Amino acid sequence: MMKNSLKISGRVLLAATLLMGNLALALDKQPVGKVSIAEKQFGLLLGGSTGGGTLTFHGKKYPFKLKGLSAGLNVGFSKMSAVGEVYDLKTVSQFPGTFTKLEASVALGGGVGGMRLQNENGVIMNLRSRTKGLDLNLGNVTGLTITMSR
Repeated sequence: MMKNSLKISGRVLLAATLLMGNLALALDKQPVGKVSIAEKQFGLLLGGSTGGGTLTFHGKKYPFKLKGLSAGLNVGFSKMSAVGEVYDLKTVSQFPGTFTKLEASVALGGGVGGMRLQNENGVIMNLRSRTKGLDLNLGNVTGLTITMSR
């Protein structure tokens, strides 16, 4: 019974945190696109990730590939899927690049989390994610590099 209460409390806290973050961003900016990502994360000492996704911008879909790297203690293998909004994108050519955390990520029980990333062109992704598998990461994400698929 206590475990279920903690799970529900964690999910409510996550939803409130993501909602407040989304509201703060929405007050300043409107999303110009959407993104969906599927990623495999792996690690033993130095962690990494590989995957792909789709950017939807002005009614068109643009596939992309991604690679990430994190430093610190990483152990495990997991699959992550994420969806979110894209801000400050004027042309598709601004989307590829290295995205880093704009602010701390949120990760609560049940493999649910969220984060806000920004690339060197000022493009922001506000992501909500779900992870399956075991992944212990006591390091920091150093970057997520996106390249457009052909």
